[in-house]
Amino acid sequence: MTFAKLLHQVGGMGRFQIINVALLSIPVLLMASHNLLQNFTAAIPEHHCKIHINANNTLAIPMDGNQQPEKCRRFVTAQWYFLDPNATESNGTQLDTEPCIEGWTYDRSVYTSTIITEWDLVCNLRKLQQVAQSIYMAGVLVGALLLGGLSDRFGRKAMLIWSLLQMAVMGTCTAFSPNYILYCVFRFLSGMALSGFGLSIACLIVEWIPTQYRTITIAITGFAYTMGQILLAGVAYSIPDWRWLQLTVSLPFFIFLIYSWWFAESARWLVLSGKTDTAVKVLQRVARVNGKREEGEQITTEILKSKMQKELSMVKSSYTVVDLVRTPAIRQIFFCLSAVWFSTSFSYYGLAMDLQNFGVNIYLIQLIFGAVDFPAKVVVTISMSYIGRRVTLSASLFLAGLVIIGNIFVSRELQIVRTSLAVIGKGCLSATFNCVFLFTTELYPTPIRQTGLGFGSTMARIGGIVAPMVKMLDEYFTFLPPVIYGAAPLISGIAAIFLPETLNKPLPDTIEEVESRLQDRTCPMSREVNSRARNRAQHLLSPWIKH
Repeated sequence: MTFAKLLHQVGGMGRFQIINVALLSIPVLLMASHNLLQNFTAAIPEHHCKIHINANNTLAIPMDGNQQPEKCRRFVTAQWYFLDPNATESNGTQLDTEPCIEGWTYDRSVYTSTIITEWDLVCNLRKLQQVAQSIYMAGVLVGALLLGGLSDRFGRKAMLIWSLLQMAVMGTCTAFSPNYILYCVFRFLSGMALSGFGLSIACLIVEWIPTQYRTITIAITGFAYTMGQILLAGVAYSIPDWRWLQLTVSLPFFIFLIYSWWFAESARWLVLSGKTDTAVKVLQRVARVNGKREEGEQITTEILKSKMQKELSMVKSSYTVVDLVRTPAIRQIFFCLSAVWFSTSFSYYGLAMDLQNFGVNIYLIQLIFGAVDFPAKVVVTISMSYIGRRVTLSASLFLAGLVIIGNIFVSRELQIVRTSLAVIGKGCLSATFNCVFLFTTELYPTPIRQTGLGFGSTMARIGGIVAPMVKMLDEYFTFLPPVIYGAAPLISGIAAIFLPETLNKPLPDTIEEVESRLQDRTCPMSREVNSRARNRAQHLLSPWIKH
């Protein structure tokens, strides 16, 4: 008996699974808020040097090439009117300018306060905006590396509770940051926490769901993330002060922490970690919630060990990162998924963190970027259910890459067309995230599932860190960033073709099971090829054999 049959015995997709998915999906609503929060908390409003005014004179502001007030310099000598920065005095001497010694004046009609206006992160400090986002992504990366492995060692529920606590505390501390340095420190620790509870939620959902319901449950979780993007647009519009906005999206994690104690630890993980007695209690509890008390009481430690004897005999005492590359099938899965995770996140954040440059109201474009995920994820869910994970993943990556590169050939005057193509590309990448999350949990066996998912998330965060740096290249070649953002998913779409299909297959519980699946996939073809070769040879040689 595999664990899938045990899961069916205690109720399959029953009341427990429905409540479990619903409660685990609620924190996902605010994952988007933290990932994309700096679009609003670190927005750069229109600004120019402060103008010193007294009873006798005023210092005018030079105009830039677009006849807008110069953002970073002002005239040294007193002027009574706005001048071009290359203007001269009546005697022909060019007017001198100086940096904004007395600070800046900001347009507060859209944002009453951001970290930019509070700490004057403009002009020569402007790059600190991207640095802060990269530091946050670095925290998500470190969290994937550390907490993913710890989850396989100490359990999914334990890491979920710890991560929710860390997010609640660090997110709140971020809102009270007295300076930029501490802001970055708290954002880094928040990123770690987000990675931790995101990975734990994925495993706790998948490992309690029967095979035939996995696609739809992961889709529900994806829709929760999409709703979070739309929610962020509304909350950010209602709360234009960055500290209150940060606090608003952080305090709910204290509530999530309170009800997280209700969750049941993954019985799969408990069995394969040698905690059979605890696994029996958890299965019996699930059976009671599902109205299958009698069936649950029939499960004992001895029965559980005997039914899963094969799986238990193949489990090592401990697993490490090396197990991700030790055997051929797992190694192939690891490298292909790494490419997919990196490119998806790289291109996604290249688009999603550049909202101010679309020439559209930032709240509106955030709403559109969130809304497009609904049809995209509906299509990808149907495709995964009927066509398969591999083809769906590869096709969505190819389409995203082609749309992003195609945008290069659209005139900048056609802003609506360019924005529409960017929205389509972002929708494809969001759908890819849904697909690769489910695909990753189905490809890796239980003992290293969280570690594998953690490394996938690690590659995604590396992509998120690199994406802002590539954006800086448009100062030299405007076409280069979209070419790179589009080429990455095209290349990883090819890599996705080499992944084994998992549609309607039970979750693997051992590395050996994954390896045998690869052999079952390749050996029949090899036998067919060899048989055809022998038949062909016999046909060619038959006249000679007769003679």
